Amino acid sequence: MTDDPQKQSNHELNGEGHVKPSSHTMEDEYANQGISHHTVHKLGKNQPEHFQKHHPQDVKENHTHHADHTGHEQMFRTRFWVSSLLSIPVLLFSSMIQRWFELSLPSFFGSEWIPFLFSTIVFIYGGIPFIKLAIPELRNHNPGMMTLISLAISVAFVYSVAAQLFNIGEVFFWELVTLIDIMLLGHWLEMRSIRQASGALSELAKLMPDTAELVIDENGNTQILPVDELKLGDVVLVRPGAAIPVDGEVIDGESSVNEAMITGESKPVDKAVGSKVIAGTLNGDGSLRIRVTATGEQTALAGIMRLIEQAQKSKSKTQVLADKAAGWLFYLALGVSVITAIAWTIAVGFNIEVLKRVVTVLVIACPHALGLAVPLVVAITTSIAAKNGILVRDRLALEAARNIDVVIFDKTGTLTEGKFGVVGISTDGWQEDSALALAAAIESDSEHLIARAIRNEAESRQIALPTVSQFSALKGRGVQAIYEGKHVYMGGPRLLEMLGISPSSSLTAFANGAGQKSQSVVYLIVEKQVVAAFAIADVIRSESKVVVNRLHEMGIEVAMLTGDSQLVAKSVAAELGIDRVFAEVLPEHKEQKVAELQSQGKRVAMVGDGVNDAPALTRADVGIAIGGGTDVAIESAGLILVKSNPLDVVKIIQLSRSSYNKMVQNLWWAAGYNIVALPLAAGILAPWNIFLSPAIGALLMSLSTIIVAINAQFLRRTALIP
Repeated sequence: MTDDPQKQSNHELNGEGHVKPSSHTMEDEYANQGISHHTVHKLGKNQPEHFQKHHPQDVKENHTHHADHTGHEQMFRTRFWVSSLLSIPVLLFSSMIQRWFELSLPSFFGSEWIPFLFSTIVFIYGGIPFIKLAIPELRNHNPGMMTLISLAISVAFVYSVAAQLFNIGEVFFWELVTLIDIMLLGHWLEMRSIRQASGALSELAKLMPDTAELVIDENGNTQILPVDELKLGDVVLVRPGAAIPVDGEVIDGESSVNEAMITGESKPVDKAVGSKVIAGTLNGDGSLRIRVTATGEQTALAGIMRLIEQAQKSKSKTQVLADKAAGWLFYLALGVSVITAIAWTIAVGFNIEVLKRVVTVLVIACPHALGLAVPLVVAITTSIAAKNGILVRDRLALEAARNIDVVIFDKTGTLTEGKFGVVGISTDGWQEDSALALAAAIESDSEHLIARAIRNEAESRQIALPTVSQFSALKGRGVQAIYEGKHVYMGGPRLLEMLGISPSSSLTAFANGAGQKSQSVVYLIVEKQVVAAFAIADVIRSESKVVVNRLHEMGIEVAMLTGDSQLVAKSVAAELGIDRVFAEVLPEHKEQKVAELQSQGKRVAMVGDGVNDAPALTRADVGIAIGGGTDVAIESAGLILVKSNPLDVVKIIQLSRSSYNKMVQNLWWAAGYNIVALPLAAGILAPWNIFLSPAIGALLMSLSTIIVAINAQFLRRTALIP
């Protein structure tokens, strides 16, 4: 796969990897195809017509594949019900069933052929699909579950037909049809579980509108056309309540936009001229005119879908182990069946009972539950992560997160907001809000970062600003204006020097305290009297203290990596309770700090912005990138925080631990069942007259599959509480 997200997007979004069968087991095939292809089909058929037009080959191949794999749920469901109905006459006219339940059905000409006739129909209609699906396994020299099922039902059918035609022994047509019915039921339930588990990706696909309303002239006339015909720089009109069709920038209008489906932010986000909007989000009550900056596969939503699909296709170490175990089980089943046949033939001679033992061994050993154990948990985990604003690009990263010893946070933009803000105010004889209002009014025409911070603080407090006039800049010192006929000033220490004044002792103490934290201090001066001081700094996120405490509670060490001075770094670390500080580190040296911790035997997670921190993210055992809501094509990280909330790091570790525990539980359910059932199927308890028939074996195997599926669903109850 190319490292370029632009180059890889076409293939990944449109389902490359889903067209040609590989050498995976069929359970793996189901897990991958059933999950991701559902969405590919949605994109190829039900989604915008332009997708089919520009990618006809992908759509054609995807639909071919849809017929082969994605339709499994409906196919197994239909065949289960039809086969079950056709099995009723077989059961009613079976001599063994009649003896068990003391039934006595009237005999008529040809009645002895009813089980043979209906069993043949059930075998052809309900059993042949298993045989067809086994062919790719054999062709790829990778026999698995389908091969085992096909072998079991074929042996049963051929022997029963021979017994019926040549009277060589007792037939067991009822066991055959019951086996097929139960297999169909198990596969139907499996397909349905996988489809339901992968709903998050298909729901994302539904967000994209097919058409857009293009503004075609200066008079505001519009034309509806397919989204794929839009070009960069086009202007589209988005009416109230409509889905936004493209990524873009608002050039006219005001509205609130629901971005919950992308960022997880439940509160609608206000949009005005200059605001960025994301394709697939829902417009509120206002009309917006949007200049197109990205369409189709280049949109943030498409990028999110690619990442989810990559995560669903990537294999975890646990899944690789499960796949290997399924392969081992096939050969084990063959070996046990051969030993069973030889041992029973020596003991009692070759007869119907020997064949029953062999068939039962083959049925019991089908790696059905084992193949479902991990993929279903992975699908549910990916869905839970997406709903919590965590995009899993590489499942190996999510799995490794449970073992993390140290989490390194990049300071700027991760633990802090990455922008200047007012972090403290002290006044001398003035109300705090009054001083802030006047300061913001004086700075209203300035574009300086400090001026912007003061204005933002006043705006956040919803303070009305007084009127000032005659604004002018004092180069290198600050600004001045006239307020109610008085000269007012805003500036730093050099302004105080120019005016020849000093602040009061309380303001001086405030400024000294801020200086020790490497915070900038500016003063409000009214007629040469210092009335207020404002501390300005990179604002620490409100969540940062909480995430550090929670990680400590989980037994995880917290480190901070920054290019800032030792003074600034230690101040932030002391406020948050961080264990280790790496300060004055250049971007190209951040990777070395990660390696330094790893050399001490630590398993390290790195949380950064994915750009300056890319080498460190790659070096870390788990790379977690700040996505900022839209920047999701970050190749250097395995996990991406859509909401840029450091608290989601805690959720990642919680989810990693919960999903791993669930995988282990499922593997034990599946493997433990086989460990117990195989000896019983081989007849180890025969001396005590305890046997497992093929039908009971099939029932137990299907029950184990259902237990695994239900157990995986319990993962949805996991409460991710940061």
